[in-house]
Amino acid sequence: MKFIHLSDLHLGKRLNEYSLLEDQAYILEECLRIVSEERPDAVILAGDIYDKAVPSAEAVTLFDDFLVRLSGCGVRVFVLSGNHDSSERLAFGGRLVKAGGVYLSPVYDGRVEPVRLTDAYGPVNVYMLPFVKPAHVRRCFPDREIASYTDAVRTAVEQMHMDPAERNVLITHQFVTGAARSESEDISVGGADNVDVSAFDGIDYVALGHIHGPQQIGSERIRYCGTPLKYSFSESGHIKSLTVAELREKGDLRVRTVPLKPLRDLRELKGTYMELTARSFYAGTETGDYLHITLTDEEDIPDAVGKLRVIYPNLMKLDYDNRRTRSSTVIGGAENVEEKTPLELFGELYEKQNGMPLSDEQARFSAGLIESIWEGRV
Repeated sequence: MKFIHLSDLHLGKRLNEYSLLEDQAYILEECLRIVSEERPDAVILAGDIYDKAVPSAEAVTLFDDFLVRLSGCGVRVFVLSGNHDSSERLAFGGRLVKAGGVYLSPVYDGRVEPVRLTDAYGPVNVYMLPFVKPAHVRRCFPDREIASYTDAVRTAVEQMHMDPAERNVLITHQFVTGAARSESEDISVGGADNVDVSAFDGIDYVALGHIHGPQQIGSERIRYCGTPLKYSFSESGHIKSLTVAELREKGDLRVRTVPLKPLRDLRELKGTYMELTARSFYAGTETGDYLHITLTDEEDIPDAVGKLRVIYPNLMKLDYDNRRTRSSTVIGGAENVEEKTPLELFGELYEKQNGMPLSDEQARFSAGLIESIWEGRV
């Protein structure tokens, strides 16, 4: 059973106020070409189909065309909702399109029914678990102790009652502890959204979405395929790809990647204004790539962005690296954000602004308010 694993399309995304729809349309064409060449049994889209819960009309049209053409390739298509999606909107029409081999993950209600596929080695059960928070799972299983994301995902997986003698595939969209993040992803303070990898014990292949860099967690059976495009300059060194996962007999998993070449790349350039505007420097760089330029001049260049865009029309971001910027400090910046609880971070901010720590009463009130916001009650 051959799967092509994609995730985090983020259709409709804007980067530094640049629309990426043209780039996204191009990379989806590349994905379709690879699907046509690879001839998989199914294509997995593991969440964050859109960049916003209420996507633009252009983004919806682009995905609609992609979905229709994927279905036309004769493959099954599994579409999961991620934390950027509205699970209700993405699930619309799911029962109708199922007849065409397109499976849209429904809103989580405690039940995850597998889609049963078969090949020469027997059945393969595909389970779709959309992005969930502890509160979502706790509502379905009030008798279970669910205090963390690991508890929530472990409970949801246990309730699927997978047959360990058969081959099982789980599609989900969560942050698994140990995954390497990039700047374009949402970061949860205190690492509160971490899911321990042990929640996926015994599953033959876990097709993950959420993290933008392609990587495996512990073993190749638990894998993030990454985004098909670079969505921040912290990803400029990534090699984007789609993942091909082949399940043969039980225990025989083979994973490989197929590189994706974008219409325009994201690149970073650094040097003085004179260096970056010298013909010997920029000759051969007129590719239309999106650029982050760092100037090392000690004095600011008047209208540097306007002048540099004459040479580099897709300059997205400009900053300076010199004695002034290296010696400047940011007031109020928090360190080790992922290692601190929301209450600790708020307490630090309060003390910096007011010159005194939170009182016991204020701390109790703040803790209750943070919990209400986290649970979605506010």
